Formats: sequence, C-alpha cells, structure tokens
Amino acid sequence: MKKIIKILIMGLPGSGKTFLARRFSKIIDADWLNADKIRGRYNDWDFSHEGIARQVDRMKILAEKSKKKFVVADFVCPLEKQIDIFKPKIIIWMDTIKKGRFRSMNKLFKPPKKYDLRIKEKELEINLIKLQDKIKRYRWHSKNPTVQMLGRFQPWHYGHRKIFEKGIKETGQVLIFVKDVHGLGDNPFTFIQVKKNIDEDLKDFKFRYKVLKVPNITNIFYGRKVGYKIKKINLSKEIQKISATKIRKN
Repeated sequence: MKKIIKILIMGLPGSGKTFLARRFSKIIDADWLNADKIRGRYNDWDFSHEGIARQVDRMKILAEKSKKKFVVADFVCPLEKQIDIFKPKIIIWMDTIKKGRFRSMNKLFKPPKKYDLRIKEKELEINLIKLQDKIKRYRWHSKNPTVQMLGRFQPWHYGHRKIFEKGIKETGQVLIFVKDVHGLGDNPFTFIQVKKNIDEDLKDFKFRYKVLKVPNITNIFYGRKVGYKIKKINLSKEIQKISATKIRKN
C-alpha cells in the first residue's frame, strides 16, 4: 500500500495559506485540498465544532484517496483535535497575522503545540524554499553557484537576514565570511557567538549556508570581472536604518 505524505498548511484566514499551498503543490506535484473548495463541493458552511470536525473528516478521506505521493491541505485548523484526525506528516503554521477577518475564528483558533515550520512573513519565494527543504534535504556542493557575504556581523541582525534571503533566491546557497575582529574597537562578540546568532536565525536554511572565520579583510582588489558579480543589495529604508552599533549599545 502506497504511503501518502500529508502536508498541512494551517493558520488564520488571510495568513497566506492558500496562496502558498497552490504554488507549493505544483512544485512537488501534489494533490491540493483547499478547505473552501471542499466546503463548496459539499455545500457545508457550518463552522460549529461539529461542522469543523465533519470538514476535517472529509479532508482526511479525500487525502487518503489520492494517487499521488504528496497531498497539500490548507485549512484554518483551529482545534487541536483536527490535527489528531487529519494526522499530517508535516505541519506548516502560517503565523503571519495576529487576527483574521472572522472574529469567531480568532477566538476559536489555538496555535499548534507542535509544528515543523513556523512562517512569520509572507515572502513567497523564501517560504517555498523552506517548504521544499522540508520535503527533500538540500545538498551543498562547492561547484554550485554561490553568493558570498562578508562582514563583522556584530551582531547579526534583520538587515543581514534580508541580504541572505536575496542570496538564497539568487543561487540557492550562501557562504558567510565572518571577519576576525573580536576585541578590536567596539566588537564584543567572538566568532563562536556570531556563528551561534547566525545559526539560530537561519535554522530553516541550515543546509543552504556555511559560516567561516576569515582575517580582518579591509580591501578587496580585482583585475577583471571574470566569473563573478559584485552586487549592491538595495534594501528598504526601514531595514537600512538598522544599526549594529545601536544594537550593541542597547
């Protein structure tokens, strides 16, 4: 009997579940079960506890009838017992909004106690990469196109994270060079501390980057642009305002 891998994308209405599920199901060639479409098929718009339980039973039955390896289901899943009934292999929690458009669902919804991936921003390309890595582990290869980041990262912050995400979208893997500046001027963090901060922030991409300590590089010379690009990443004004110096002072 073929084992079907059920992937649940859950969260409040308006969190971006459907948009992500639609694209992701195409990428992995999965059957896609959308809660509203299933309710429409059965003309059942009962959102009481009984109606919600009945709906998840349908989703489970339809998923288990699939002839494909993967089934992607997106529904609010406000009750813990829904997860127990549906029994997904992978749970993706769309934690991108604090309140949905339906007050009753906001009151009913309980954040999942266990999940495989918690998504906090509606960054479609980045979220698709995260989801793909949950299905199949990315394999780093030194011959693959690679983006290089160089900096002190004292400390690593959200601005660095956004540059990293640009790099991931560009080539799929990033090499992060951390300059050996601990103890020089106002640089309090050791390489180990910097790497720990990076690893914590990039845990959803753990196979797509490497962190190396390098000397205090202050000048970069090159003759001709052969085989690589030097590119400035233009971030929003809000992100550009982020200052590692200010963070250290706080």
